Order: sequence, then C-alpha cells, then structure tokens
Amino acid sequence: MANGPSPKLSAPLEQGVPPRVRFCPSPTGNPHVGLVRTALFNWAFARHNQGTMVFRIEDTDAARDSEESYNQLLDSLRWLGLDWDEGPEVGGPHEPYRQSQRMDIYRDVADKLLAGGYAYRCYCTVTELDERREAARAAGRPSGYDGHCRDLSDEQKAAYEREGRESIIRFRMPDEPITFTDLVRGELTFTPDNVPDYGIVRASGAPLYTLVNPVDDALMDITHVLRGEDLLSSTPRQIALYKALIELGVAHRIPAFGHLPYVMGEGNKKLSKRDPQASLNLYRERGFLPEGLLNYLSLLGWSFSADQDVFSIAEMVGKFDVADVNANPARFDLKKAEAINADHIRRLDVKAFAEACEPWLRAPHANWEPEEFDQAAWEAIAPYAQTRLTVLSDITANVDFLFREEPVEDEASWQKAMKEGSDALLRTAREKLAAADWSAPEALKDAVLAAGEEHGLKLGKAQAPVRVAVTGRTVGLPLFESLQILGREKSLARIDAALEKLGA
Repeated sequence: MANGPSPKLSAPLEQGVPPRVRFCPSPTGNPHVGLVRTALFNWAFARHNQGTMVFRIEDTDAARDSEESYNQLLDSLRWLGLDWDEGPEVGGPHEPYRQSQRMDIYRDVADKLLAGGYAYRCYCTVTELDERREAARAAGRPSGYDGHCRDLSDEQKAAYEREGRESIIRFRMPDEPITFTDLVRGELTFTPDNVPDYGIVRASGAPLYTLVNPVDDALMDITHVLRGEDLLSSTPRQIALYKALIELGVAHRIPAFGHLPYVMGEGNKKLSKRDPQASLNLYRERGFLPEGLLNYLSLLGWSFSADQDVFSIAEMVGKFDVADVNANPARFDLKKAEAINADHIRRLDVKAFAEACEPWLRAPHANWEPEEFDQAAWEAIAPYAQTRLTVLSDITANVDFLFREEPVEDEASWQKAMKEGSDALLRTAREKLAAADWSAPEALKDAVLAAGEEHGLKLGKAQAPVRVAVTGRTVGLPLFESLQILGREKSLARIDAALEKLGA
C-alpha cells in the first residue's frame, strides 16, 4: 500500500441523495466498546446528514454465532439509544437483514461472477498452498495466492475433479493498482502484488465475509462505509468486487470508505474483545449512563471542540463530520471515561437521577433488606448523592447507612478514624448533638465543630470518628445532611454503639 497526500476530506454527498450507512456486527460474544464506537459514528453520520442507518447482522459463521449474542446486540443498541431505520425488528425494503437468511442471494451472485469470468474455481489443497507460500517467502516474493488455478483449461479442471478434489471460488483481482480516497486517511493506493486473488465461497458452498459483506452493501444501496482500521486491507478487494457487480448489473455504486482509528488499551496494544475494559456489559453493570459512555467513546478519534469534552449526543450529531475523525490510534482511558460519566450524572435533573439509581436500590444490588428501604430518606439524600457519584453503582455504598439497622463495618475505615482519644471526642460530640437543633444541617455542623474545639481538633479531624460511627466509612456524602436525614435517634444510637466498641 502506498500513502498519498492526506487532506481532510468531507464525505462526498451526492446532490439529493441522503447517505445510507450500515452497522453490521457478527453475533459472537458480548458487545465491546470498539464495536459501539463504530455504531455511534455511523449513527451520528446518518443523523447529521438526514440519512438512513441500516442495522445488519452478519451471522454466516454458524460455529461462532449465537442467538444469545444476537439478542445482546439488539438490547445493547436499544440501551444506548442508537436506533436504526432498517434492520431486525424494524424491517425495510431490503429484507431480510440477517445474512443467514440471504444464502440464496449469495449463491446467485457467486454463479454470476463465475459465469462472467470475474471468479474461478480453485482446486489447490491447503498443503499445496502452504508449500508454495513458504517457497515464495524463502525467495523473497509476496506470499499471497500465486494464481495457480487462475487460467486452468477445462481438461485441467476435469482432471482435478476426477481426483476428487474440492474447489473454492476465488475472485479474480485486476492486474493494476487500486486507488481510492479514504474519508479519514486521504488517498491510498494498493498494488497488485499486495492484493492477490481471494476466496469468496468455501468448498462447502458457504459464502465468505469477502463476498457477503460487499454484496449486501451493494443490494442495500449503502453509500458510505465507516468501519475499523483493521478492515482497511480488505477495501481494495471489495472495490474490485463492486466494479464487477456494477458490470453485472447487481450494483450501481461503489460506496465511499472511511476507516476509523484503532482503539488502544493497556500497554499501548490494540484493545481486544478479551480485554476486561472492552466489554460493554461491564459499563452497564457499573452504572454508566448511555449518554456518558457514548460521549466518551465519541472522543476516541473525534473531538467536539478544543476546549469541550462533555456534550450531549444531540450536540454531537449537530457537529459530527467524518472529515474530523483523526487517523491516529486513540487510547482508551478509563479514568477519563469515568470523569465524563460523572459529569453526565450531574447534568440530570434530580428526579431523573433518582430514577436512574433505582436498579441499584433494589435487590440483588442493595446490601439491605427490601423492607428496610425508606423512600422518603432516599428522596431527601438523592440531591447530595448526585454530586458525588462517578457511576450509578456507587450509590449503594453511599446510602446504605440510611437503610440498614447497623452501618456496614469497614475495618479499614474504623482503624483510620478511631485514633487514641476518639472515645472522648465522640462522647463530647454526642452530648452536643443531643442538644442541637436537628432541623438544620448547619446546627449539627456547629455541634461537631464545638466538640472538636474542646479537644483541640479542627472540623476535618473531629468529624471523621462521627462519620465512621454513623455511616461505617471514612468517605461518603455530606456528613451533616446525612445525620439530619438519618435522624437524631438513629444517629445517637450509632455513636453509642461505637463508644461501646471502643470501650471494649
């Protein structure tokens, strides 16, 4: 491949022809964040340009595909809010949208390619191919397919078939360079020695990705293909196939291609499906907001502006241009993803925040019994919790002190806060809190501040034992608001229990 100049090129939008893009995952395993980023960029491009988003399932690999993964894909897109205009559950003019239901179409196209001379049967065995590849490498030649069966005579084909050899179907690549303008990377040229003839149908008759993907794009009239950089090497092969399909009357356009940058994980390696931080389910389970996660993923190769990282998805759609996608690899930064999600949590109105936390306030997430949950206490504490959360699952540890008979005993917090003299401080704090006005958090703060002053401590040091006695942890929501919401009786009872433990 040769790189030409790389200007920032806008996607060529034909006058009066709204763009049609596609998202076409395989239902294998759990959805991962790289896949979501691809879906997001296609969706944003379609929505920005009033185009069509086609959702297609590439499920021709029966050994790896599963119905469970298929359902997870649909559920994931629905959770993220990435809707589609054509595809499963929606329908459309190019049904069906699952490749496993389109096998007759692929057989018909393969037959046309054979009959037109654009493809041929290859009888080479795996052993023969391996031996010739090794010989080519040893001689310093390209090790791709050497065209052995490209121009077999009818007699040679018949001889191979009498031997009982099976054949695959290979596409015949043109003996000339293929140049195209990538929407992200600029002009690229691939020379013939780097793009040999390739298989499109297995010996079993099962079509390969190399055939079904461009055939579906052609028949579904896809205008723009935005996909991962790992598929860049297949693009010249597909362009050649598109040209053949156009000559056969199967297609009438070659789509514009844009290859999105790699997403890098730990150790500066490409993020793979096996990396724990790649799993979309991880972020759902931790309580990322869909909009927060999408906001962060959009920054993996694209930017909203030089001075703004947090924005709504509607704002992203309003500004998205594939010409602004950076070709350089993007590094996945979990801390930044969490920070952006925290910003989105704070952007919610309190009612929406409270509703978003609901799954974590109920079994099996909650570490209290269902009958202990106090709706009024939750509504009172929610505004304070909202300012402190990074992910929604954090809510459990922040508010469990309100609903449990006793706070969670965190031994590390106890050892950190209950230093020598803490019992004396707690007794003084209890006395002053008992006499305080519990209708206002400020009065409770003044009580603890006064207790600290009697013992030569500033507020930060004085409130630590009180916090651990009442909530069980050294870190949490604003203490004095928490005391007020928990109430005088329970708060003082917990301080008494802590004093009893210290005395023991």
